[in-house]
Amino acid sequence: MDGVTPLSESELLFEELVRSVHACGPIEVLEAAERYGHAIGLGKITVHLVDLQQHLLVPLTGGPILDIDTTVAGEAYRHDTLRLVEGGAEELSLWLPLKDGADRMGVLHIRAPLLDEPTLRRCQTLAALLGLVITSKRAYSDTYVRRTRTRSVQLRTEMLRAFLPPRTLGTRRGVSTAVLEPAYDLGGDAFDHSITRDTLHAVILDAMGHDLASGLTASVAMAGARSARRNGADLDELTENVEKALLTWLPERFCTAVFADLDLSTGLFSWANCAHPAPLLVRGRRLVEGAMDRPPELPLGLDGVVPDLPPRTVHHFALEPGDRVLLYTDGVIEAHDAEGHMFGLERFTDFVIRAASAGEPAPETLRRLIHSIRTHQRGRFSDDATIMLLEWTPDPNVPRPRD
Repeated sequence: MDGVTPLSESELLFEELVRSVHACGPIEVLEAAERYGHAIGLGKITVHLVDLQQHLLVPLTGGPILDIDTTVAGEAYRHDTLRLVEGGAEELSLWLPLKDGADRMGVLHIRAPLLDEPTLRRCQTLAALLGLVITSKRAYSDTYVRRTRTRSVQLRTEMLRAFLPPRTLGTRRGVSTAVLEPAYDLGGDAFDHSITRDTLHAVILDAMGHDLASGLTASVAMAGARSARRNGADLDELTENVEKALLTWLPERFCTAVFADLDLSTGLFSWANCAHPAPLLVRGRRLVEGAMDRPPELPLGLDGVVPDLPPRTVHHFALEPGDRVLLYTDGVIEAHDAEGHMFGLERFTDFVIRAASAGEPAPETLRRLIHSIRTHQRGRFSDDATIMLLEWTPDPNVPRPRD
């Protein structure tokens, strides 16, 4: 056809790869990617996925397990950028971040005799494709999950993890990221977040107890929130829906929670707090003390038990560009060492402030923070500890709507 540029050989090969992955199994996808790499002159290609606690990068097709904090591969993961080193014998070693949207999944390792600009672009495109394909296939296969767990999980933990979203999501205008521990022995903590065109939704939950019923309570509360949100409910209706779900199915259980929305166009942060620790506002290099403190309200699950329970209150706060909002469960600041010293609110917020001042990405800040809390407790968690961080980063060139 006149005016149509024919595809190059490398483009045809990539097109063939894209079409073939639908029929490939979880490991066959990686083998197909390596065949494509060989066809365009690349060497060995290896995918490393991050383990459940973000300590290790685990290869899916052979090779050593790599430590995130001490290796070049870990640098690519931590800083979310490529790393290029000499591999010996006239070979280059390229490490590329592997992502599902904003969520860090691991790294892609590619060996090559040389890396000019067209080859580098093909490598980056391959990393983007593999991120999408692995995300798709791990939804219905246990292959990737089994490789990234270092031990068995409890039944209640398996139930909760089936409901959890990716750790991180967002766009250029805002991000939500979360971590929770103990990774293999969760009790009743959970988080949820979702993004639409102009709204970032966030939920953090802490169910009473540390048993199977606690996990079930958090799961029902999360499902109630999602059901309401997907039906177009506002925060008032969403909170009421969760309350009704708990009263209907688990009438003797309760949980604390924060349900929040962040308007990515205006920066308006709205939330309902059900007996949970108040959200914290980090602005620049300081904690804005008391910015989101509001009169306490009762936990979810008490409607009908407490006479004349008043309607939940939805609060509003106007964020400024660059503001960070922290949501957390009490297991974070109450984590204590062998001498009984708690991790504390000051240490918690100071960690985030220092990281923000250094320009560290929010997901990496929380990864290091939860490890610091684990270290404070000598590697053990006496209670669930969950942290969510929401950051508003609007485009400075787009005028903000006026009130």
